[in-house]
Order: sequence, then structure tokens, then C-alpha cells
Amino acid sequence: MLENKKIAIFDIDGTIFRKNLQFELINELSWMNIFPRKVRDQIVALYTSWLDHKGTYEQYRRGLVDLYEENIAGCSLEEVQRASKLVVSFHQNRTYIFAEQLIAKLRKEDYHLIAISGSPLEVVKEFNASHLKFDAVFGSVYELDKKNLYTGKSAYEPVKDKGNLLKQYIYEHGLTLENSYGMGDTESDASFLELVENPIAFNPNNNLKELAQQKGWKIVVEKKDVVYDMTQRLND
Repeated sequence: MLENKKIAIFDIDGTIFRKNLQFELINELSWMNIFPRKVRDQIVALYTSWLDHKGTYEQYRRGLVDLYEENIAGCSLEEVQRASKLVVSFHQNRTYIFAEQLIAKLRKEDYHLIAISGSPLEVVKEFNASHLKFDAVFGSVYELDKKNLYTGKSAYEPVKDKGNLLKQYIYEHGLTLENSYGMGDTESDASFLELVENPIAFNPNNNLKELAQQKGWKIVVEKKDVVYDMTQRLND
């Protein structure tokens, strides 16, 4: 038990990591010929559609999840773990300055740090082991058969209710929400941002920005190597 220890919770994709771990994992699996090469074109098309304002970030994220589920069946756990190591070894330092500084500050203050991501747990765990070194991380879990081959079915998606996961985790570990921090970038993070005492909407999409303005949450935007606190400006 970690009785009364303070907690901080982070999203990863677009919040700590500058890109999307699931995108990079799918891309690597395709390069390794574990997924068909055509899948690379499909994820690029999804990404381009979002960049060109032809779809929302949530549609882009959901498209990645669908592509992963469509192609993961029959692949082995060992193959995905190997691809995850390659992804993280190449991309692990592509993180946001604000996130890194806040994490360092909270670590010095002895916070219990956790992250909840919609990306597959294998790549999330590798990112944590190689870079984050948080106390706990959660990612999407995909069903394995007795031979450690994926069935193509999703077993658990924490992104569906991050707030409930946080409440359960706090209860099980005897943590406190007093002086707690939370940071996320889309509306899927709102359920845990509503629970913490210091919520931060970081580079938020429009849905989260509007909610943050209504709730009076801190809004931070990072462009290149400059961090802007937009809270007061957007609320004026």
C-alpha cells in the first residue's frame, strides 16, 4: 500500500510522445512483413486525412485501432514485442519539453506516476521500460491463444474509461487525489482530468479545449521549443 502518496496521471500519445505509438508500431510491423506492406499506405492515408482536416483526431485514432485489430490475428507475441523494441529504440526521445519537465518535477516531489494509453500494451510497456520509468502503465490488451498468437480480439481498452481505471487504481494502492496532477490532449482524457486537483489540457483538440475552458482547467500549448500557457488568454 502507498497510503496517502500523491499521484500524477498522464496520457502518452500526443501528450508525452510527440507522435502515436500505435502508428509507429503498425508501421514497423509492416516493414518487418508481419503486417502486409499495404497497411503502411493505409496508416499514412489516415494520418494525411487528419492533417488535411478531413477527419478528427478521434477518427484517426480509431482507424489505427481498427487496422491493428484487422491485421494482428495470427501474429505472435514475440513478433510484436520485437517490433515494439525497434519502435522505442528509434523514437523514445521524441517527447514534449513541457511533459518531460513536469515529470521531472513531480518525480523529485515523490509523486506516484502512472500513464494510460490507447496504444497496445506491448509498445507502451517498452516505452515505459526504456524511457518513462513510471510506477505503472496501462495500454490496450489484445487476446492471445495458448500458443501466444493473437486472436484479433480486443480484451481490454483503457481508453474507454480512463477515469474509472484511475479510481480503481487509487483505491487498490491506497493513494490520494490530494494535490494530484493529470495531463491529456483529447476528450478521452477528460474522465481522469475531472478527478485530479491539477488538470492540464496539453495541446488539446477542440473538444478538450472547450471542456477545459468550461471547467477552468490549465491549457498549455507547445510549439517547436516554446511552451505557452494559454489558460488566461483563451478564457478572456
